[in-house]
Amino acid sequence: MQPVTLYTTQLCGFCHAAKRLLKSKGVEFDEIDVGREPARRQEMTARANGGRTVPQIFIGEAHVGGCDDLFALEGDGKLDAMLAA
Repeated sequence: MQPVTLYTTQLCGFCHAAKRLLKSKGVEFDEIDVGREPARRQEMTARANGGRTVPQIFIGEAHVGGCDDLFALEGDGKLDAMLAA
């Protein structure tokens, strides 16, 4: 399974929704809370090609985008294949 990384903040509802979806699929992920580690926000923005909102989600080295993008992959039936690749 591909490694999954989420950049989040503690009070972000979209972050919690993305984590719930991944947990429901049994996916383990690394979470980087840019609210608690503000120095990591610059890292997030660079990896996300300028994306400054949270969550920013990565599967392997591929930038998925945010919560809506993750749910769109799931709805299109593409998330499982991306996780397994």
